[in-house]
Amino acid sequence: MSVRLAITLLLLSLPLSYSPAYAETVPDYEREQRLADEIVDGIVVGDAVDLNDGKRDFLGIMTEADGDKARGAVLIMHGRGFHPAWPEVVQPLRIILPESDWATLSIQMPVLEKEAKYFDYVPLFPESYKRIQSAIKYLRDEGYEKVILLAHSCGAHMAMSYINQHGDDALDAYISVGSGATDYKQPMMEEFPFAGMQVPVLDIYGSDDFPAVLRKAGERNNLIKQAGNAKSAQIVVEGADHYYKKSGDVEKLVEEILAWLDTL
Repeated sequence: MSVRLAITLLLLSLPLSYSPAYAETVPDYEREQRLADEIVDGIVVGDAVDLNDGKRDFLGIMTEADGDKARGAVLIMHGRGFHPAWPEVVQPLRIILPESDWATLSIQMPVLEKEAKYFDYVPLFPESYKRIQSAIKYLRDEGYEKVILLAHSCGAHMAMSYINQHGDDALDAYISVGSGATDYKQPMMEEFPFAGMQVPVLDIYGSDDFPAVLRKAGERNNLIKQAGNAKSAQIVVEGADHYYKKSGDVEKLVEEILAWLDTL
């Protein structure tokens, strides 16, 4: 289902009093700039890079692999309203993966104001497409033969919307972390693309993840199996919540992802 059709069906099903606060679907560029200003000077591992989506520059943080030859690059997409150096999930992944010869490029995704919910973000998903394409091109131009897209939470919604619209031809694999997370009484507006994907897919989530993520785990697994890729998998990180906050949980997440990457 296309984003446009999904939004139309959503609006038809909502009460007449419903009025999205962010109906113009324009990213909050001022907030993105504030986030960039806050984090760039504090980057210790990796380097800030300026990427462009065809309209504006946006921030990326490139972290080269520690080894002489990288095995590939992992393009990281953060969750809703955050940034490419977000300390939970994103920062550990972008820093630790290069220690095992996987370069990372963590990019700024479109954001809205802090109060925005899932339904507010759905019309914004198309704004992520050019950013994803720009980041993939950057990595290919840098000589990376393997590019794996890794997305967490709302970043996964944006990644799946991109794949629904553009396919997975530009990717070598896809890693979805905490996929399907939405807000209360706000069901997913786009289908999981897994059944039609050609590249290997890893669906990974915590056993104490959000209810929506847990509720749709079986559906995701069935769709992945329909695609028939022997390298695809679904993995549960026992004891972990959506943000991998408890001690040792994010290390478990990284360990599982690295073990899966070894199979590619």
